[in-house]
Amino acid sequence: MNDDVPLLVIVDAANVVGSVPDGWWRDRRGAAERLRDRLAADGVPGHAGPVEIVLVVEGAARGVGTVPGVRVESAAGSGDDHMVDLVARSEGRPCLVVTADRELRRRVTELGADVTGPRTVRP
Repeated sequence: MNDDVPLLVIVDAANVVGSVPDGWWRDRRGAAERLRDRLAADGVPGHAGPVEIVLVVEGAARGVGTVPGVRVESAAGSGDDHMVDLVARSEGRPCLVVTADRELRRRVTELGADVTGPRTVRP
C-alpha cells in the first residue's frame, strides 16, 4: 500500500443525515447539501492526513453537486450497493465508510474497509 495515497472516506449521506431528527425529511436534497458543505469546510475530524471524501446520495438527494473537497456521487440504484462497489474498486487503498447501517458495515468490512458512525462527521 502506498502511504502517499489519501484515505478514501465514503459517507453514506442518507444514513448520516437521518441520524439527527432535525427536519431533514422535509428537504432531503437540502440536508445532503448542508452535509456536503460541512464536510468541505471541516473535513473528517480525527484524520489529519490527506483524505478524499466521497458523499454518496440517493433518492430525492440525487443530483447534489460536487464542491471542492467533496466529490458527490448519485447512486443510480441502491446507495449501499454503490458504496460497496466504491470500496471494492479501491484496489487496496485505505477506506473509511461513515454509516450506522449494520448490513452495509458488514459488507464493507468484509472488503477490508474501516467503518465509523455518523457522529464522526455530524455533531
